[in-house]
Amino acid sequence: MLDIVLYQPEIPPNTGNIIRLCANTGSRLHLVGPLGFSLDDARLKRAGLDYHELAHTRTYRDWSSYLEQNPERPTWAFSTRGKVPYSDAAYGAGDALLFGPETRGLPQELLEGFPEDRRLRLPMVADSRSLNLSNTVAVAVYEALRQQGFAGLV
Repeated sequence: MLDIVLYQPEIPPNTGNIIRLCANTGSRLHLVGPLGFSLDDARLKRAGLDYHELAHTRTYRDWSSYLEQNPERPTWAFSTRGKVPYSDAAYGAGDALLFGPETRGLPQELLEGFPEDRRLRLPMVADSRSLNLSNTVAVAVYEALRQQGFAGLV
């Protein structure tokens, strides 16, 4: 089972889409605060439809709280500043995929806490800023699942 970690997400519909993705892939979602919205936000619920009850979601006050409750989890950090293409990573069951906030990405100091071979990126044309968060998460999740033979999925 994969763990999707959203660090300080800001846009409710993106998180709602990711909740739906997690419900349909059996992935767990970790929301690391502070969040840029309330979990009661109507836009979050509308994007996630009725999948909220089907997804395993946990929230954390901050990054320290997440690390404290999830020690030594193999983690891949996704960033436009990563050097390794996401498709070159060898994902394992139980890995965590970490994504930053939509408007600024993962903070440099947090990103530097990961070895360079754990800092991944999705290839884009030159001078592109970034892809949509929920699209990026979907691409990464399905690559990790593909590498694991889509175990548990029909």
